[in-house]
Amino acid sequence: MKKGIATVAQLDTFDEFIDARSPAEFEEDHIPGAISCPVLDNEQRAIVGTIYKQQSAFEARRIGAAMVAENIARHLRERFQDKPKDWRPLVYCWRGGQRSGSFVTWLRLIGWDACQLEGGYKNWRRMVVTELETLPQRFDLRVLCGATGSGKTRVLEQLAALGAQVLDLEDLAAHKGSVLGALPDRPQPTQKSFETRLYEKLHGFDPARPVFVEAESRKIGRIHLPEGLIAHMRASACVAIEAARDARIEFLVRDYDYLGDDVPDLQNRIEFLRGLQSNEVLERWKELARQRDLHTLYGEFIDLHYDPLYRRSQNRNFARFPDAPSFACDDLTPAGIHGLAQRILAAQA
Repeated sequence: MKKGIATVAQLDTFDEFIDARSPAEFEEDHIPGAISCPVLDNEQRAIVGTIYKQQSAFEARRIGAAMVAENIARHLRERFQDKPKDWRPLVYCWRGGQRSGSFVTWLRLIGWDACQLEGGYKNWRRMVVTELETLPQRFDLRVLCGATGSGKTRVLEQLAALGAQVLDLEDLAAHKGSVLGALPDRPQPTQKSFETRLYEKLHGFDPARPVFVEAESRKIGRIHLPEGLIAHMRASACVAIEAARDARIEFLVRDYDYLGDDVPDLQNRIEFLRGLQSNEVLERWKELARQRDLHTLYGEFIDLHYDPLYRRSQNRNFARFPDAPSFACDDLTPAGIHGLAQRILAAQA
């Protein structure tokens, strides 16, 4: 390997990852743990790109070089003055080109053993996509099934607290999965960022121990689950939670309490069901939302939408669902969910 160049397989040998791309590129996705030190900010990158297209490559490099030099100097002054002589950073840009190359040149001139990532972020991304095709199959998944409002995500949290390995896809996707699932305080990540988080999470698991995961459809909000993961989930052993209707309604009222604070938003989410429910039903649900009668509203959601959907989907999508051990529960308070998680974990031993 050429001196000053490293591959994706060598990531573990570096002290720090420096992302030399623009802030917008970094926000879309980045190597876990990387710090953003753009050699061109969003506006500068757009300026240089325009000059390249409208004038010439030479003119773009002439203008861009001054910007790059100024930005690298600022990063050296503000971010790296305290680094010891044996500090070993890895720098990457989109495809291992001039942006990261310029940065590495200066770091190596100072005396640090800095390296440029061969192929840049593009190679990292290719590796993540390829790995996610087969990585999920290394694990013994236990798929938690149960109708909406059964507290599956909270059960996963309790299983994790009890020491089990848990893959919480809804947390990674920042969405609760249902038509009401958008979170009020967390936007969903980009698809690329979600897949990077998923790859990182899977790599932290021990293949010798089971991994609990919630049954999901192919999409969580606007995030698509990788085909390799979906296929393995649908072929894996299932665990069925049979929660009482009243307990589910009470749970939904607590877990989605914020929906009552924004009636127009709740009514807008109800509109997503147009075509699946009659106009009469949708108007009644909007009126219940206006009245903030969440108990009645969620009860009708369960009876008319969620439960029929659940009955159609589980046997069709999860091959081993008919053989799943069933855990009845009429208490979905935090204490009840803790007890349910203990029962599920004990049965898996």
